[in-house]
Amino acid sequence: MTGTNVSEKQARQVAEAARESDWRKPSFGKELFLGRFRLDLIDPWPEPEPEPDFLGKLDAYVRSEVDGARIEREARIPDEVFQGLAALGAFGMKIDKEYGGLGLSHLHYCKALTLVGSVNPSIGALLSAHQSIGVPQPLKLFGTPEQKKAFLPRLASGEVSAFLLTEPDVGSDPARLATIAEPVEGGYKLNGVKLWATNGTVATLLVVMARVPDKGITAFVVEGDSPGITIERRNAFLGLRGLENSVTRFHDVFVPEQNVIGGLGKGLKIALTTLNTGRLSLPAMCVGAGKWSLNVARLWAADRVQWGRAVGQHEAVAKKLAFIAATTYAMESMLDLCCMIADDDRNDIRIEAALVKLYASEMAWQVADELIQIRGGRGYETAESLVARGERPAEVEQILRDLRINRIFEGSTEIMHLLIAREAVDAHLSVAGDIIDPDANLGRKARAGAKAGAFYARWLPTLTVGKGQVPTGYGEFGPLATHLRYVERASRKLARSTFYAMSRWQGKLERKQGFLARIVDIGAELFAMSAVCVRARAQRGDRPEGVELADLFCRQARLRAEALFDGLWDNTDSRDAVAAKRILDGRYAWLEEGVVIPPADLPWVAHWEPGPSTSEDARRRIPR
Repeated sequence: MTGTNVSEKQARQVAEAARESDWRKPSFGKELFLGRFRLDLIDPWPEPEPEPDFLGKLDAYVRSEVDGARIEREARIPDEVFQGLAALGAFGMKIDKEYGGLGLSHLHYCKALTLVGSVNPSIGALLSAHQSIGVPQPLKLFGTPEQKKAFLPRLASGEVSAFLLTEPDVGSDPARLATIAEPVEGGYKLNGVKLWATNGTVATLLVVMARVPDKGITAFVVEGDSPGITIERRNAFLGLRGLENSVTRFHDVFVPEQNVIGGLGKGLKIALTTLNTGRLSLPAMCVGAGKWSLNVARLWAADRVQWGRAVGQHEAVAKKLAFIAATTYAMESMLDLCCMIADDDRNDIRIEAALVKLYASEMAWQVADELIQIRGGRGYETAESLVARGERPAEVEQILRDLRINRIFEGSTEIMHLLIAREAVDAHLSVAGDIIDPDANLGRKARAGAKAGAFYARWLPTLTVGKGQVPTGYGEFGPLATHLRYVERASRKLARSTFYAMSRWQGKLERKQGFLARIVDIGAELFAMSAVCVRARAQRGDRPEGVELADLFCRQARLRAEALFDGLWDNTDSRDAVAAKRILDGRYAWLEEGVVIPPADLPWVAHWEPGPSTSEDARRRIPR
């Protein structure tokens, strides 16, 4: 069995119905894409809460009791690490104190993930999948008091949760979801197969997305040991070798009606809302990777001598060191800012959180790649091999493998581009959507035309001049003022470019994914520049050198942004699309000759049918 057959239009309607359409609070990111540089929404830099004792205890524990090399070698997190983390309260970091959790802020939760991920990223993935998208966060936002009392204390004490949405043939297109929750007396009966459930082999509580007939996709809390659940296998990956990730089958699994989260048909909205802040966990581990990479790159480049000089003194390597340092400062600035404005709940951060997830996952990958280049052959060699011949065991090749998934987890880069682009053009669609909607009648189009005319009459003049053109603008930022003036001008240019594209392509704009990706990437660079400038100004008293890093980053980011602006209109997108069609049609298949290709006796996507499992159960239970 495969996903439900739906048209492209139906798939888009399902996705559109699930997104949050209201903007009840201001959003720096939304305003940025509209050409309105609302620096007041992020400046002054927010004041963080005092650091909890937990972070010190966690630091001491992972340094003394957790062997990251052992996890990599054995491809599993030992039972005693689960138990030690549970004893510290790490499984309840995001759970409110009234339910036995620690009630940490977003900022300190992400600091904890940065720390544990630096020891072994599989631990960070375990804790974030459990709390950021697993049972705790959906219940915190949408659960009933009874559900919170029943499940949250268990999770805070060390039971593990998992989130099950993806299926063998369904990823970012949930309209085709095939897992069914059939209403029966007292509840529902689940049947289906879920793929890539992080924590699935060890979880005792699950969030499962399933289709209720005539009601839509619904979220359920499911007991992991319920009769009819089989963990058919533990999946293995390029990196994150300690990840407990499963294929899970449900066969006539009974779920009580009181285990529905948030109401029937609300599953996708719950998932997307949960991810608004849940996405911050991945950048936290990217920040950790950046910090770790900077340390290794700095020490190695100062110690290693070639042609009579430390390699870090050669310009080719110096450029890489500068990129790693500046980018790490930017990733941390973006993440900390998002966390703190989420903690005080004054902004809507759905765009900002998506931007930092997109940006950090892409840039951390580049950082790790540059680190391998700096280390040369030793960057490609495993830590185990290095230490065996008496050298420092720097896990450089491992960090590259472990980081790669972040460009796919919780929304691939391509999906994130489309998601953010949809939010970036929301103001336009809200006033002019019916004009380009082929299903809208003449009356709706006429009303939309009048509404759009009034909106653009007010909005377009604001894109011509601004504070960025005033030589003294943002003077309070000292040497960084020039960069903020650039951001203000570029924000208006970005909005003009988007408007021109809307006018030129109208409804076809949604298919111009190369253009939309560049629009989003420009916005990400501008957000990052804003974050580093505000942070550097705030920390001048304690860390005056932060201004140097902010200036360095902004100079690098401006070059990338300008290249992206050029690429909006000077690119090979249309030719690439034509070439891709020819490739898919087999026109160039002769180019594949002369090599041994993968065998064709198995399908690309495994077929499955409802029914009892024929596999041995692969679940793993951690002794309490």
